[in-house]
Amino acid sequence: MKVTVIGTGYVGLTTGASLAYLGHEVTCVDVDEVKVEQLTGGIMPFYEPGMKELIQTQQDRMQFTSSYWEAIMEADVIFFAVGTPANSDGSPNLTYLFTAVEETVGYLRMKEKRTVLINKSTVPVGTGDQIARKVQEAGLESKVKVASNPEFLRQGRAIQDTLYPDRVVVGGDDASSGILRELYGNLLEQSFEPPFHAPRPAGYTKPDYIHVDRRSAELAKYAANAFLAMKISFINEIANVCDRVGADVKQVADIIGKDPRIGSSFLQAGIGYGGDCFPKDTRALHYIADTNGYDFKLLSAVIEVNQSQRMVMIQKLRERLGELAGKHIAVLGLAFKPGTDDLREAPSIPIIESLVAEGAHVRVHDPVAMEKARPLLPDVIHFSEGVTELLANADAALLVTEWPEYTRLNAEEMKSLMRQPILIDGRNAMNRANFEDFDYQGIGTGLKRQVERAYAKP
Repeated sequence: MKVTVIGTGYVGLTTGASLAYLGHEVTCVDVDEVKVEQLTGGIMPFYEPGMKELIQTQQDRMQFTSSYWEAIMEADVIFFAVGTPANSDGSPNLTYLFTAVEETVGYLRMKEKRTVLINKSTVPVGTGDQIARKVQEAGLESKVKVASNPEFLRQGRAIQDTLYPDRVVVGGDDASSGILRELYGNLLEQSFEPPFHAPRPAGYTKPDYIHVDRRSAELAKYAANAFLAMKISFINEIANVCDRVGADVKQVADIIGKDPRIGSSFLQAGIGYGGDCFPKDTRALHYIADTNGYDFKLLSAVIEVNQSQRMVMIQKLRERLGELAGKHIAVLGLAFKPGTDDLREAPSIPIIESLVAEGAHVRVHDPVAMEKARPLLPDVIHFSEGVTELLANADAALLVTEWPEYTRLNAEEMKSLMRQPILIDGRNAMNRANFEDFDYQGIGTGLKRQVERAYAKP
């Protein structure tokens, strides 16, 4: 099929590259001409493992343009994958989406070919109906269908999640569902040869194909992210209780995660979720519920817990160092998670801002997010070229992002570099057994050793 993808962010670029790999002719549209030129030249707008390599292998089936006319007139299906950033009240900003819709519908008036408009942007319930009304007002309902096809990809694993999904969700009528079944045919059957840098997971068979109405598909995306965010906030609350009673949250999470009704995913305690999806989507769902007359109390608590959780590291640091003014603090990691350079809602930003506000001297490092972080952080921050420079004479180190480069660090080497062997592990990612000579504090594990010492025989 001939596919057009409007928007070249995480979702749009991943969708376009994956569909090209599956054999379709793909045109990606972006109004930013500089970005289009860079993509044409092989320069990626963000870091995502394997993305550049995948696009390079699909140059004969994938092109980039800023021209709607060029992209739309021959397309069988058109994906909307533009940003829906949060407004100040938490509502999704649909300006970019409807600008793209109106531009597209304008060109569709001059087109005879039947087309399916597919929304992949995360949007409030009923947005697909609004798009359908615009199609109807333009007199195009006989040849243009509107569907919802939400994505469930994770940054750092976007290609794998697109090629080997748990489920493919389509909201729309039978006609649009049939076209999407055809579009995703070899993905649904897993009949394609996996790319070398994204092998098919062991034991993976086929995804479920779920055909529902548009509104259910739209709400499902918000519901999925809100539920996962709830699991993260719940285990972080349990971690805070563990710190007060001397229990180990990793052991507690392992026990409850064995229950198939709960599952182990997203039960890793730490400093909270970040990135673009979870913070934005939880606030958006709360706004949707509120404007429809429902007080979503549980979601309010999930959001509140996440906001406060990132400051747990600062409190643990104060307990060890007292006044932070004049102290040298090393921050390991800036991106909100490993495998990406995304700093949207990254816990590192408010943590670093709090350290600076209390007068600490802060050094930071990240394998891929340093350049993106520079304009977001105070001028007094020192960006270290490597971990050795970062840790030299530090009074404490904070593990904020669990990059493998950090979790593999040698404890003895770290101790030899630091002024004080204090490590606050905000992701519970380090092997505690290697840090016996450190004042090591995890999240929900910090008091365990103190309790054991208190009850140890003299």
